[in-house]
Amino acid sequence: MTPRPLALSDAERLAWLRLSRSENVGPVTFLQLLNHFGSAEEALRALPELARRGGRRRSLGVYPRAEAERELEACAAIGARLVALGEADYPPALAALADPPPLIAVRGHGQLLRKHMIAIVGARNSSASGNRFARQIAADLGGEGLVIVSGLARGIDAGAHQGALPTGTVAVVAGGVDVVYPSENAELFERILESGAVIGELPLGTEPLGRHFPRRNRIISGVSLGVVVIEAASRSGSLITARLAGEQGREVFAVPGSPLDPRCRGANHLIRQGAVLTEGAADVLAALEGVLRKPLDERREPGAYEAEPFAPADDAALDGARETVLEHLGPTPVEVDEIIRQCQLTPPVALTVLLELELAGRLDRHHGNKFSLK
Repeated sequence: MTPRPLALSDAERLAWLRLSRSENVGPVTFLQLLNHFGSAEEALRALPELARRGGRRRSLGVYPRAEAERELEACAAIGARLVALGEADYPPALAALADPPPLIAVRGHGQLLRKHMIAIVGARNSSASGNRFARQIAADLGGEGLVIVSGLARGIDAGAHQGALPTGTVAVVAGGVDVVYPSENAELFERILESGAVIGELPLGTEPLGRHFPRRNRIISGVSLGVVVIEAASRSGSLITARLAGEQGREVFAVPGSPLDPRCRGANHLIRQGAVLTEGAADVLAALEGVLRKPLDERREPGAYEAEPFAPADDAALDGARETVLEHLGPTPVEVDEIIRQCQLTPPVALTVLLELELAGRLDRHHGNKFSLK
């Protein structure tokens, strides 16, 4: 039985926004707090005490109510919406991740996010033939009912969006959904809004910075069934997107190129590593044939997502566990299950201590449910 889509009140949506923007609250921590406290409003009230128990001496930066209200008003002014995890227009493939963003800003035609999507990424300094191939494969895949996703960068990204304009394309941006970057793509940005959608997870007005692009790339691969890489250098953002796709269980496709062209080395390397050699839309469709037969409308409610809920733990047990957990942590990431085993603690106690330490800013969370000390 498919759960009903989430329905947030205005007050709870505001609380979701505040909680998701608060200091040291990442996507997995957000879900743990939501699962434990039952609502974002209750979690917000508990944040300062949880951080204090984790050893934080200064106040935790909780996103102010006034700032959140201004952000919601600014979204409404430009026709954007903040779509919450579990709501009808939240991308189903993204929701299936272990660490989905709690909220994404959406401008344009949000219904596209409920369809099967495929990402096309590649070099910014792409060749003329690379651009032509990006436009062609995007048009062909779009004609088969797939929505094309890319990052609105110059080069391959722009070519992919252009090829998919008649059938539907989604641009994932590294800043606010009101910020056009690069500026040369301003006209393309407006055309995408007319027939497609622009999405992002950062506040309106945020200018893209280097540290924002991996977050954007995680969403590009996360909303998609697979990622097609066209012309990527050995060290490029496109390869980061491909790596994230592999970690997320997505299919990776790569278009072969000349070994004499540095722009093709990354894609050729992906093929050697097992990516699907791709010469046209037929290769993508063949690899995704089984997945495309499955419906994309099986959504889960927030409490059923991958983050492990933690039950209340006895205060006395927590007091004795904090030093034990700290003794078993170091700069090398350790899996939660290993921490529980070595510390000989119950999961509720260990998870609560880790949450407190994370909110206090003393831990780094890593892929694969691992932690390390800062």
